Amino acid sequence: MKGKRIVLCASRKLDEMTTLIEKQGGIPLVRPAQGTVFSKEEELTQEIRDIIRMKPDWMMFTTGIGVETLLEAAERGGVKEQWLETIQQAKIAVRGYKTVAALKKIGVSFVAESDDGTTRGLIRSLQSFSFTGKRVVVQLHGDTAPTLKQFLLECGALYTELLPYRHVAPDDDVLETLYDEIVEQQVDAVCFTTAMQVRFFFSFAKEKKDVERLRRAFSEKVVACAVGKVTAEALSEEGIDRIVSPELERMGAMIVTLAKYFEQR
Repeated sequence: MKGKRIVLCASRKLDEMTTLIEKQGGIPLVRPAQGTVFSKEEELTQEIRDIIRMKPDWMMFTTGIGVETLLEAAERGGVKEQWLETIQQAKIAVRGYKTVAALKKIGVSFVAESDDGTTRGLIRSLQSFSFTGKRVVVQLHGDTAPTLKQFLLECGALYTELLPYRHVAPDDDVLETLYDEIVEQQVDAVCFTTAMQVRFFFSFAKEKKDVERLRRAFSEKVVACAVGKVTAEALSEEGIDRIVSPELERMGAMIVTLAKYFEQR
């Protein structure tokens, strides 16, 4: 990694990752693409009440923190028992081991589970079910999960998204700087640590820049690096084919894996 310019899109654990990059001989550049996260509070409680009244046929949970946040909001709103009853009466699908653990903690079982922790794995587990006319609620953390939404709509589901948090996009100036650095090949790799960073950055490129030029830069010189499967899946959905990602889904492992990639080349 000696002399390589490595972009970090994260907004946390930056000191740890910066030190790791420098130890590998790289030059870290911080370009936060995470945006700002706010709890929806009263708005979320109202959405929970709406779903209780809806009596969904299916509920799909994609993050453990989402399960916990919804339960806390239901308790604050005085509808915890009704919320748990709504979940228990629906068919449940789940993505991710943390999500499985959060549901087991409250005694909820599921009929479908992603085989690899990704949205594509979740879709594979849903192939044998009929969704025609079914009311389906999908809990998301911030990632829009476009392939899951498309799958469910094509299957005839009545689709509703439930996001426990409000995500505000990062500063356009930061995204523009990052875009220019990539397309002008001034950097060697870009490290994404959440799917949200990928969505915000590519949404910016699609709306205000030339996204095909961005994709070409990633295919030619600049390496896209993802902390784990879900982030790598988001990059793939945005048309990025070359993705470096560690087996152990940790930020430190991501930097080490990227360094080994450069060494092998």
